Amino acid sequence: MARQDSNDIHPAPGRAFRVALTGGIASGKSTVAEIFRELGAQIIDTDIIAREIVQPGMPALDQIRHEFGDTVFQDNGELDRAALRRIVFADDDARQRLEAITHPLIQDETVRQAAHASGDYQIIVVPLLVNSSLRDFVDRILVVDCDEQTQIQRLIERDAESEGQARRMLAAQSTREERLAIADDVVRNEGGRTETFEQVQTLHRKYLALSENSDN
Repeated sequence: MARQDSNDIHPAPGRAFRVALTGGIASGKSTVAEIFRELGAQIIDTDIIAREIVQPGMPALDQIRHEFGDTVFQDNGELDRAALRRIVFADDDARQRLEAITHPLIQDETVRQAAHASGDYQIIVVPLLVNSSLRDFVDRILVVDCDEQTQIQRLIERDAESEGQARRMLAAQSTREERLAIADDVVRNEGGRTETFEQVQTLHRKYLALSENSDN
């Protein structure tokens, strides 16, 4: 079920209008977010936050070592993200244990950054939005969409994943139908960057208008 109609959205006075940007792996979320950034939007990316909270010296790293052992660490003490990814995308229990460690930290930092960000509106990139409580933190949901075969091909070309691993990664996430069911807006990202840019530019104008209306 999508969120309420935009005419009924009234963010709390004094805070920015918030748009969650989500989509499946390799759907093109980063491309869309970067276009929004070029147009002047404030971007908060939970993928970036997820990498920051597992840097050396951060508490989450010790918890991950306790749960998964030394095999998911490089010799220099940094997290071996590829090794951890292979484990969690093959084992639902392992993925849930990892998410129990990282998701609360990611959410807390997302809320903190949103409170301090300026701009007319915020784009908050949340790949796993369908089952996230951050759905209640935003005013609108934008889904970056493409067909699953395009996702698989991008994973093979971009990350050198096997087709089997790519399919396991897709299966571990919410389905395309589940994402589209919560969407207020959709960017189709199967064509070139020019086509994507035009869609984002239209949404940028729309979000500026919504932001202005929410201030009245």
